[in-house]
Amino acid sequence: MKRDVFNAIADPTRRSILMSLTTDSQNVNALADQFDMSRQAVSLHIKYLQECGVISITKEGRERYCSVKAEKLAEVANWLEPFRKMWTGKLNQLDSLLNEMQSKSYKRS
Repeated sequence: MKRDVFNAIADPTRRSILMSLTTDSQNVNALADQFDMSRQAVSLHIKYLQECGVISITKEGRERYCSVKAEKLAEVANWLEPFRKMWTGKLNQLDSLLNEMQSKSYKRS
């Protein structure tokens, strides 16, 4: 089965793992300690994220460190861009309407 970035972010645990990795790389044990599930379950999520291409795993001695591959997550940002533009336009319209209503209210006072 082909996995992609959207599969990676579909699960709340995987999203949490990604958020944990935004500040710094972490080893698998440190990640597992953050969740109320077995280390094996967290390892499966990590493997899934790696297969989706959104994290990389490097070995340092006996430890495996996970890091976010932000360039792969750009696919999500690119997909969301039309929606961001739509909402920005709607919020700008609302802002204009509120400013217009506020100026009319001041004129009545």
